[in-house]
Parts: sequence; structure tokens; C-alpha cells
Amino acid sequence: MSLFNVYPLFDITPVRAKDVYVYDENDVEYLDLYGGHAVISIGHSHPKYVYNIANQLNKIGFYSNSIQNPLQEALASELEAASGCLDYQLFLCNSGAEANENAIKLASFHTNKKKVIAFKNGFHGRTSAAVAATDNSKIIAPVNAQQEVELFQLGDLVGVESALKKNDVCAVIIESIQGVGGLDESTTDFYKGLDLICKRHEVVLIADEVQSGFGRTGDFFAFQKHGIKPNIISMAKGMGNGFPVGGILIHPNIKASYGLLGTTFGGNHLACIASLTVLEVLKKEKLQQNVKEISNYFTKKAKVLPKVKAIKGRGLMLGLEFDFPIANLRKELIFKHKIFTGSAKNPNVLRILPPLTIQKEHIDQFINALKIELS
Repeated sequence: MSLFNVYPLFDITPVRAKDVYVYDENDVEYLDLYGGHAVISIGHSHPKYVYNIANQLNKIGFYSNSIQNPLQEALASELEAASGCLDYQLFLCNSGAEANENAIKLASFHTNKKKVIAFKNGFHGRTSAAVAATDNSKIIAPVNAQQEVELFQLGDLVGVESALKKNDVCAVIIESIQGVGGLDESTTDFYKGLDLICKRHEVVLIADEVQSGFGRTGDFFAFQKHGIKPNIISMAKGMGNGFPVGGILIHPNIKASYGLLGTTFGGNHLACIASLTVLEVLKKEKLQQNVKEISNYFTKKAKVLPKVKAIKGRGLMLGLEFDFPIANLRKELIFKHKIFTGSAKNPNVLRILPPLTIQKEHIDQFINALKIELS
């Protein structure tokens, strides 16, 4: 049996990893500045993470959500303390797409409406409603296209409000910083205005923090920079440091009922331990502070690079926009300099999404490699 060939693969086979490095079958070391799509938050194979998951597995790894699982309650409590999102409710699932799918579904239940507003260059996942709200026609199948979604330019508050006045919208979903789209972000005035008009028209505002959450921007959630309060917050990726886990935080004005949402694997014992460990390490090792310090250092160093049009994003959700497509540069970084980086929908943007444990010497290694390639 062959694999369903949907991924273009680099000819590299990682077999182990430690902190910010991965190693292939020949023990070649690669600096990981991409974290497997921003998934690795507290570093590969963090000893506390490995110990806690192994210890939990020796007790119980999984049972269904038909029984009590105190680890879910512990995670909800720790999430509230770490994020400052007081009085929200937690629903756990398995991935970012599933988190956004549940967020949109819940918004539709809550409002009894079905149209969704999203933004151009946004990415929210590959499942039914989530992919329909994603600005990429190549991955939207006809069965997805039946969803009612309207896309606006990021920052177009006038257009969004005009659409909301039609009274047929259940949700507005937005990334505070666009990930796959290329690290674009609008102004605080826009995000505050969006929050205001959603409340005015009783539309659910969904903050997609799947990539930007869990400290990646220096704030726990990226939207917190703008002082808004979304109705639903979706999260995944760095939440489990590689263990599949996702979830949504739900404002208390949205009420639960039995059977409203459901999941087989979501919130299992191992997933909860993985996420609890991430929160523990984020706090103990002061990683959000490290994010801010390394981000400032990165920006300072990157400013002197030739051919860089813009330094995009914030924290350790960063992009370098060049005046040329970066595909070949990315290959040179991987195969010549042994550095993993990422691409974006914008072909000129090189994405940097390292573990939050990264240090200045790793940034120096990357900058020096770029200087060689750009000279």
C-alpha cells in the first residue's frame, strides 16, 4: 500500500529531537525555526513533558468523555490563570480545524443563523465550515462551497458592518495575526471596532488563536494586545507541544446543553497532561518573556539584512518579506545550512515559528546563513 500523495516532501527524515534541534537518521543536526507549523512551544522532548506523559500513560491514557476526568478541570483552571480569560468555558477537541469547526457550529446554534464572515488571506483549517472560511479555493471542495461565507479585506470595517446589518450572520472569524496568509495584522482600531459591531449586531466574534496562542506572540493570546473580548477563542498547535490537542474557550453568555458538541478523543488524559505541562513550563521558564526578548533581538538583527522589504508579525510568529520568491532560499537554508523555516501563501515571505525556548545564538546562526545567501 502506498501513501496518498498530498504532501510535497523534503528528503529529510528526522528520527529524534531535542529543544530547538532535530536530527536525521545520519545524526545530522538541524536548527528548527519552524516548530512543525508552530506546534513545538516548550521545545522538542522537554524532560518535564516526556516524564509527565510517560507517567500518565502508566496510569491511564484514554477513556471516553462519558466519565469524570479531573485533568480536564485542572486544565480549565490553569488555562484561566495563564490566559487571564476569566469565566470562559472550555471545550476540548483534537486540532485547530476541529476547534474552528466547533466554534462556527456553536455560533450558529447560538444565533440560529448560518452565514460566516472571514477575511482574505485567512486560514482556519481543512474541515467543512473551517475550510469554507479559508481564503484558498484550491482546498475548498464543492461540498464545502455550499457554506455561506463572505470574505473581506483585513481592516475593512465598513464592509463588515454593512454585511452585519443584513442580520443573517452567525459569526465573524479572524486571526489576530494571519499565519499561512503571510503574517499580516490590522490596527487596534480595527479589532476594537470589529468587537464593537459584532456585539452591536449580536454576532459571535471568533478569535482564531490556533497558531498565535499559548504565548507565541509574547501575550498569551495575540488578540489581547488590542484589548478586545471575543465570544469564542480557538486554540491548538502550541497547546500540546506536539501531542494532538485543541479547544475553544467560550464566553459565559453562550450556554451549554447535553449533546450540543461532542468528541471521542478530545480532552483525553494524555492530551490534558501534555497541555498542563506546556502551561507549567511556560510559567516556570518564563517563556513569554523570552519570546519578547528574542523577538526584539531578531528584529534588530534582521533590519540590516539586504533585500528584506518588511519584518512581519510579532513575538516568535515572524516573517521576513523579500523582493523575490523565497522557495529556493528556503531550500538553501535547509540543505546547505541545516535550518528549517516555513513558507506562506505570499511567496515572498519566509516564516519563522521556532520553539519558544530559542536563544540569541540560534538567531545569530540564522542571520549569518541569510547573509551568506543574500550576498
